[in-house]
Amino acid sequence: MVAFFLPIAWAVLMSLKTQVDALSMPPKWLFVPTLENYLTVWQDGRFATYARNSVVIAVSATSIGMILGVPAAYALARFRFRGQKAILLGILSTRMMPPVAFVIPFFILFTRLSLRDTPQAVIIMHVSFILGFVIWMMRSYFRDVPRELEEAARVDGCNDYQAFWRVVLPIATPGLATSAIFAFIFSWNEFLYAMVLTTMKAKTLPLGIYNWIAYEEIMWGELTAAAVIAMIPVVIFYFFIQRAFVRGLTMGAVKG
Repeated sequence: MVAFFLPIAWAVLMSLKTQVDALSMPPKWLFVPTLENYLTVWQDGRFATYARNSVVIAVSATSIGMILGVPAAYALARFRFRGQKAILLGILSTRMMPPVAFVIPFFILFTRLSLRDTPQAVIIMHVSFILGFVIWMMRSYFRDVPRELEEAARVDGCNDYQAFWRVVLPIATPGLATSAIFAFIFSWNEFLYAMVLTTMKAKTLPLGIYNWIAYEEIMWGELTAAAVIAMIPVVIFYFFIQRAFVRGLTMGAVKG
């Protein structure tokens, strides 16, 4: 826990220091805190734009990934058809390949489609990676749901769609929460494709944080203040679905 929280504590303390205190050697542990760095970051009009772009992109990519991935995961968990293993391997390959391998092809593709520096380009890229994760994770949850529940729903008059929507999906709520939080964190923190596919209009928050690293100096106070602000939406999102998230991580750990 110390190793995990130390960088976060360091960033919070650094964001409350003046530039002189931040660069002092040896480091100052006792200092007069200041909110000047937070005011400087928040008053920068570009930062609000970057934050808005990140919210739009992360929410859109997570929503599209869940809407497309959950039904696909259910189909792959419940039905057997020719080429299923090849499809699963193809989906998994999107997680095995390093993202940097696709940078140049997608850069050329989105340039020719006139989609560079647009939120749509970043959303498409994020969905392409989120989708494989959602499908594989949700497939494991759906396979743990007893088929007898769906058969009982059909006996009561439900068709396949109604059994999925009214019976299976509510049971898999912990899996949905787990998939959503991981997908949102990935999209919120993604840096590589946002840097390559955007220039000004569609820049995201990680790129906005990087702006505080200048050619001749690093503005540590503003940099860490921006990083702390960027952590807040993820923390809020996590606390909203914390209970379902923990259940999703431990569901199926003990078999009766």
